[in-house]
Amino acid sequence: MDACFYKSVKEELTQHILPYWEKYAKDTATGGFFGNINNNNIQDKNESRTIVMTSRFLWAYSAAARLFKEASYLDMAEYAFTAMMHQFFDKDNGGFFWSVNPDGTPCVSKKQIYGEAFATYALSEYAAALVEVKKETLQPFAVIDKALAMFSLLERYARDPEYGGYIEACAENWKPTADLRLSDKDIDCGKSMNTNLHVMEAYTNLYRNVAIVYPEQTGTQQLIGKALGDLVRITTTKILQKNGHLGVYFNKDWSRIDNEISYGHDIEASWLLWEAANELADEKLMADVRPVSIRMAMIELEEGFDKATGGFENTFIDGKRDKTRIWWNQAEAVNGFYTAWELTGGDNFKEAFQLVWKWIKEHQSDKEKGDWFWAVDKNGVPDLTQPKGGNWKTAYHNARCCMELLRRSGNADC
Repeated sequence: MDACFYKSVKEELTQHILPYWEKYAKDTATGGFFGNINNNNIQDKNESRTIVMTSRFLWAYSAAARLFKEASYLDMAEYAFTAMMHQFFDKDNGGFFWSVNPDGTPCVSKKQIYGEAFATYALSEYAAALVEVKKETLQPFAVIDKALAMFSLLERYARDPEYGGYIEACAENWKPTADLRLSDKDIDCGKSMNTNLHVMEAYTNLYRNVAIVYPEQTGTQQLIGKALGDLVRITTTKILQKNGHLGVYFNKDWSRIDNEISYGHDIEASWLLWEAANELADEKLMADVRPVSIRMAMIELEEGFDKATGGFENTFIDGKRDKTRIWWNQAEAVNGFYTAWELTGGDNFKEAFQLVWKWIKEHQSDKEKGDWFWAVDKNGVPDLTQPKGGNWKTAYHNARCCMELLRRSGNADC
């Protein structure tokens, strides 16, 4: 690969993405993050804040500190960790509230498993960063213990012992709840692809990072690995459909209740599945997952990718294709096609991730006001009615995209 490509990726990350959120996301008056930022970078101080947003900031800046061995990124991570523990942590029942008000009091107190997964994902990354970047502190043990406590809660209350996988939500006290929906845009369902995909992502990170903090606790890692392997198999046998796309919404028994194709989730899952199998280093699982990941990426190359513009499309529902270029879809397309290129050496995948990156630089990235536009149409015109940042848009998808490329290629110092 041309060194100029990786230089462009690093510049986007370190000059355009990470500094943006450090400047605009923090509500220093309350100690949390703003739940909505518009395209003029004006924050809505009255918007509630979610555990997903806060966890994603914790993950992103912890990961940046690890990648660049740069302690300054831990300042933002520590800020996010403090907000998580002071505002979101449920001292009575364990786990984290779904959302809080700007003053830090609970807003929606249920345990949405999607949010609990992101908390687990972020805590394990922060613990590893404290080991690798701040070697003098004992705090990593306390942080990883919180992630391990989350693993125990998820296994006890969210895992379905009958059909496998993880349910959508529990009440504040981890009892069953009828309030399952992730958002107003989601179908009320027993299980979803999205929740299970991100539990898998969280367990992959926890499996990897517990060995960094507690290298001697192989038994603990094996427990996590068993749960992770089970979820990889659920994903490839229940969530993945015969047409090579993921189902989105399911009943508890994994019978499907939608007909949506989400191109972004498909391409994201293609590389997260391989990451999980590769991390487990289970030869049989890797042999099973490798062709699945490649096939999923190939289908997205043919159906979700617009080679003429370099953009990656959104969804296909009821015969209607949404060609909007959503920011996170572009980031995951780069990751997914890059992974497929690593697995196959195929020039088709190499061309695809380079073209999507070109689209990002020319159209998705807001050169004037920072970070990326939420949505851009097929002609490159941004939808300024969508927020620039907040509860669903942080330094996660796009920062991770950049960091994955730099880490895997060994070009963090380019």
